[in-house]
Amino acid sequence: MTVVLFVEQCLNGIQFGLMLFLLAAGLTLVFGVMDLINLAHGSLYMIGAYLTATLTAATGSFLLGLPLAVVATAVIGMALEAGLLRHLYRRDHLSQVLATFALIMIANEATRAIWGVQSLPLNVPDVLSGSVEVLPGVGYPAYRLLIIGVGTLVALALYVLVTRTRMGMLVRAGASNRDMATAMGTDIRRLFTLVFGIGAALCALAGAMLGPLLAVQVGMGENILILAFVVVVIGGIGSVRGAFVGALLVGIVDTFGRAFIPATLRAFAPPALADAAGPSLAAISIYLLMVMVLFWKPQGLFPARG
Repeated sequence: MTVVLFVEQCLNGIQFGLMLFLLAAGLTLVFGVMDLINLAHGSLYMIGAYLTATLTAATGSFLLGLPLAVVATAVIGMALEAGLLRHLYRRDHLSQVLATFALIMIANEATRAIWGVQSLPLNVPDVLSGSVEVLPGVGYPAYRLLIIGVGTLVALALYVLVTRTRMGMLVRAGASNRDMATAMGTDIRRLFTLVFGIGAALCALAGAMLGPLLAVQVGMGENILILAFVVVVIGGIGSVRGAFVGALLVGIVDTFGRAFIPATLRAFAPPALADAAGPSLAAISIYLLMVMVLFWKPQGLFPARG
């Protein structure tokens, strides 16, 4: 393992982990505050990517299309919460799973009807298409560094919002005892709608930032939603801090597994066996991480604390 490859994979893992954090933070806020299992969370990620591609093409600027897409997705999320999801808060989790799974199907078919079955192009902005020398002799794509910077700033902003502001205090109060928070004068309905809008905006930001690196296509939210749930379970349900730590762990383990497990197997096993087993072992590495964390701390690393 060369130093250059190790540094590159570390940065790749951090970059992927921070994007997972944007998804998982919204997911854990919605579940921790509203007690709502929202399987359609990944669909908001997909919608954010599609809107970013569309608005970037319409405006000719990724830097203009991205914030417009984030705001539009937040509005869609708040409308979805106000029109449908708030009626599920008092229902059991099975009803929430079935209803939000139906929303996945509706979102996918609506996306096909609006944009077609072909993936949409979303390219890295020209100004960020080069590389930056992060260490002597080690270059790294400028756009991926931007993702790391944006993810870090959003994580800090979200931490301050939840732990240092009046809104964060109300969110924590609503999560602890919504009836008491309502009795003290908090408009829980409006608060929940706002929290869901923040979660949708974080999804859209993740979709917009990852769109130039991945394919903007129908169903893109399902696979990454599974990883987001893994992050929430590892970090602890309802914990933003846990989502951050869990996302970085999952991002680094997944990246290192895919980069080094197949190559390591080739040193000890026949090439055909290594090529067949390596990708599978790399894919399950994050689930092994989840099992180990839950064996050690069944409630996750930072349970029920923001």
